[in-house]
Amino acid sequence: MEKIKIGKIVNAVALRGEVKVYHYSDYKERFEELEEILVERNAAKKHAMESYEIEGVRYQKDMAILKLKGVNDRNAAEALKDCDVYITEADLRELPEDTFYIRDLIGCRVVNRSGNTENEEEIGIITDVLQNTAQDIYQVKTKTGKEVLIPAVGEFVKEINIEEKTVIVSLIPGFTDGALEA
Repeated sequence: MEKIKIGKIVNAVALRGEVKVYHYSDYKERFEELEEILVERNAAKKHAMESYEIEGVRYQKDMAILKLKGVNDRNAAEALKDCDVYITEADLRELPEDTFYIRDLIGCRVVNRSGNTENEEEIGIITDVLQNTAQDIYQVKTKTGKEVLIPAVGEFVKEINIEEKTVIVSLIPGFTDGALEA
């Protein structure tokens, strides 16, 4: 079963063995829904995963403070500092319709379909989704190795089929100028 990285333990908190977790999600309350987390320990570069039951959750600004079963003092908590935090696929939340996990979008083929279905042009493959703007932006690597950035808005993105790993877009003329030629 695939493991999904959701955060990193950045510090110990107080004396009772709590850990401070920097979470990679915009939904920090996810820790309240979890019964356990997996912590990747870098002991002797073996990257062993250890399962920890979550006994308590609270928040300090944008950080989750977790009390993990078996971590009962500051020394034990500090031993987990800089360890990555994971969940299993079974712990993923079900997303609303027309919402996708970035991990599912990466690797999708992007096809420009202007007008009818006979006029299709493969743009490339989604390599990343940038989220630092008003809307997500698909980073697409073209067949020629160049990069195209496509805003993930309804004006351009017409259909996403995760099962077929395909994203259908309708781009305006000139959008990919020079990016598709070798």
